[in-house]
Amino acid sequence: MIAGADGTAGPVQGREVEGEVAANRDMSSMIERIRAAGVVPVVEIEEAARAVELAEALDAGGLPIVEVTFRTDAAVAALGLIAAHVPSVLLAAGTVTTARQVEQARDAGASLLFAPGLNPRVVEHAQRLGMPMVPGVCTPSEVEAALGLGVSTLKLFPAGPVGGVQYLRALTAPYPAVRWNPTGGITLDSLPDYLVIPSVLACGGSWIAPRGDIAAGRFEVILASATAAVQAVRRARAVPGAPGDSVDGRP
Repeated sequence: MIAGADGTAGPVQGREVEGEVAANRDMSSMIERIRAAGVVPVVEIEEAARAVELAEALDAGGLPIVEVTFRTDAAVAALGLIAAHVPSVLLAAGTVTTARQVEQARDAGASLLFAPGLNPRVVEHAQRLGMPMVPGVCTPSEVEAALGLGVSTLKLFPAGPVGGVQYLRALTAPYPAVRWNPTGGITLDSLPDYLVIPSVLACGGSWIAPRGDIAAGRFEVILASATAAVQAVRRARAVPGAPGDSVDGRP
């Protein structure tokens, strides 16, 4: 809580509370969309001009969701273009490690933030601004720190290198309220092993739209990879529907 100059709660406090309430509400509304997708394509875009075609390819392949990472200088512009031209896609900013990036992502039109680690100052800044955020964790201590911040949807990163499915299952036992987005080292072949864990919402996947394919404009390859991921999600979760249909129920 931020107090006013006279020691009483000032107007900033009200904005912070409203922002935190909005973040909680928006996160709840996104949970089902993330779970329905089963996979969050994690992308690095070198040229912002490729962003719209990329998002359209993912959407056409049945994955109306994308995490544009702050790993390139084009990230902010790419977020803005997708927000403006492909509004059907749930737009997330990834690799958010600073308060400034929180603001840049919000201003560009992102609806959700992902981070590789847990920085309390960044999480709290996102909460104040009403931006839902999924921070990264790797240890039980980090899980408890996140819960202490009121965050229970977490990214296990890097999932594969730290122990994969076996390690994640060990973490789910003492923290049954946590919902997971394992990311890092996951492939189309290993995806089903994660998705059968009930508390896993979706896995982060960089294999769907590799940096090289985006840069080369190989969007038909990306569309095919998205379609294959959708089919893998259906098989893992026994979701009825024809192969290639969108996981969110849209034709």
